[in-house]
Amino acid sequence: MHIGITFDLRADYLAEGYGELETAEFDRPDTIIAIETTLQELGHQTDRIGNLKSLVARLSAGQRWDLVFNIAEGMYGIGREAQVPALLEAYRIPYTFSDSMVMALTLHKGMTKHVIRDLGIPTPDFLVIDSIDQAADIRLPLPLFAKPVAEGTGKGVDTVSKITSPDQLIPLCTDLLATYRQPVLIETYLPGREFTVGIVGTGAKAHAIGVIEIILLENSDPDVYSYRNKEICEEVVEYRLADDPMARQATAIALAAWRGLGCRDAGRIDIRADGQGVPNFIEVNPLAGIHPEHSDLPIIANLIGLPYRDLIATIVDSAASRCGL
Repeated sequence: MHIGITFDLRADYLAEGYGELETAEFDRPDTIIAIETTLQELGHQTDRIGNLKSLVARLSAGQRWDLVFNIAEGMYGIGREAQVPALLEAYRIPYTFSDSMVMALTLHKGMTKHVIRDLGIPTPDFLVIDSIDQAADIRLPLPLFAKPVAEGTGKGVDTVSKITSPDQLIPLCTDLLATYRQPVLIETYLPGREFTVGIVGTGAKAHAIGVIEIILLENSDPDVYSYRNKEICEEVVEYRLADDPMARQATAIALAAWRGLGCRDAGRIDIRADGQGVPNFIEVNPLAGIHPEHSDLPIIANLIGLPYRDLIATIVDSAASRCGL
């Protein structure tokens, strides 16, 4: 197949003057090289398209592809991850990973949790606020956890995200609202084990390839899978394959959430246990990082002995199958 690759390259945005935090979710050159090289090894012809603006220009020039391997995160708005999928849908060009509706929904953690709760899937109690006045009226019991409603890669999550005292709430929410200019999700803090479940496939064909438990080491930010912990994960985090009863329960919850939300092809769902040992849905990443060594989904694949080439082939095969290619 002739496969285009859409992506946001971090270096491009840094060169334009954007900061490290603003571009934290964007990809490094070696990620793009790994994807492109692997697709070529699988026998496909590849074409680096780039970001949304590049895609618009290429489409306007009349260029088309059999399939687009889309990892573009987008820059602006809560629907930013949906922008490339929506544009490709308008031109009827098949692409990998979830559709524009799922991408727009799941980037908003609060809206996602409303759907998850309606599906009967356990998730901690929560509120979404967009003003300090609303923060003053919160009556959820401590401890709580606060983070931006539509960020990834641990942005806005650090050692102060866990709220153990009422006097922490207002300053933290003030800072998050000012820094990220979006609502804040506040939820009951879960003190138990934390898992990430890697999933491939769509609908009834979806299955978990593995579950890892996230073990924070002594030199990590405690209690939270923070931005710092993710950025230097090789130094402060141990990823341990898990297959005990709680991990299997986490897998069942993750698959129910994946199918209930309508996610496709591959991604990741984060699960954490409450004080009674019940795994709860935390969030879903339907556009999971795909760096062969640094990203959680390939880390799971590596730990179970699934080569990166096979992971990419599985993603492409899933997209091709559901699109009738």
